[in-house]
Amino acid sequence: MTNNDLANALLQACQQRGIMLATAESCTGGMIIAALTDIAGSSAVVDRGFITYSNDAKMDMLGVSAATLEEHGAVSRETAIEMAKGALARSRARLTLAVTGIAGPGGGSVEKPVGLVWFGVGLDGQTVTAERRLFADKGRDFIRRETVRHALELGLRALAQRQADGTAP
Repeated sequence: MTNNDLANALLQACQQRGIMLATAESCTGGMIIAALTDIAGSSAVVDRGFITYSNDAKMDMLGVSAATLEEHGAVSRETAIEMAKGALARSRARLTLAVTGIAGPGGGSVEKPVGLVWFGVGLDGQTVTAERRLFADKGRDFIRRETVRHALELGLRALAQRQADGTAP
């Protein structure tokens, strides 16, 4: 499936469940929300996108704590979870997708290499989850596109799991 197909499927899944969604994006700079809003009719389920590229933006817009950023860094499980929680708390969305990572070409380290992305998924009434992915360092554009793809897949997976658990919508 293309990213456009995934975005369309996620929008349809949200619409069928009557829920809004929001994104909290760092390394993608708004590419996830753009993929969703490129589709006509997306306003029925897209509430907003938080573009929080800087640490100050993460704190100001999403309520990520300075202590979390200092202790774990912007690219961490803890930050991704706080981003997803913050987006839930500061929007009308019931599903939030958060991403924070190192798209390169620079900025990586041994502990946090280029291609490392943490994803946070918030679904109201459930524990916010996080997932780590390390994408191949095939350039900034590749890493960002794959991050968008995986975020959309995680949104679909979260909705499907919720329905399978019998806690839908």
